[in-house]
Amino acid sequence: MSKDAKGGGKGAKATGRAAGKTASKPPAKSALRKKVQRLTSAKTQGLAAKPSKSASLETGSTASVLDRLFETVVARRDADPNVSHSARLLSRGTHKVAQKFGEEAVECLIEAVAGNGDKLIGESADVLYHLIVLWVDAGLRPDAVWNELRRREGVSGIAEKASRSRWVPAGRNTGE
Repeated sequence: MSKDAKGGGKGAKATGRAAGKTASKPPAKSALRKKVQRLTSAKTQGLAAKPSKSASLETGSTASVLDRLFETVVARRDADPNVSHSARLLSRGTHKVAQKFGEEAVECLIEAVAGNGDKLIGESADVLYHLIVLWVDAGLRPDAVWNELRRREGVSGIAEKASRSRWVPAGRNTGE
């Protein structure tokens, strides 16, 4: 992925509301579209890393692609940040890793709403990459997520969601 596409060049600032702002107006749709077009046109390559071959992974399965990407990001974690985008991003800390994930998710949403299926594919790949970087930063392994998905498999989405604890921000009284 190019330097511009992954936060190292011009246009890498977050779109939309900045942290701490509550009533700012989001950028015009045309400005967002221009940013998305600039970013997607800059994306001419995938990760430069060649994932290691693992005998335990099925080459064609979706999970194995994500598992290999995870292993690549882990391997790059301690690389030179001037050479590896993953290393550079991880060296900037959890806040920046999470911010980049959020930016890519917004770009994915823009393409979905705009009905741009081809661009949605590329943005979806970016979301998955940045999610994996977030997992690496948090010390999570894909197996933990796969196991949670297996646990939820076959359970009604409404029932599963109702079974989770309700998250309440620190310092807030729920009134219950």
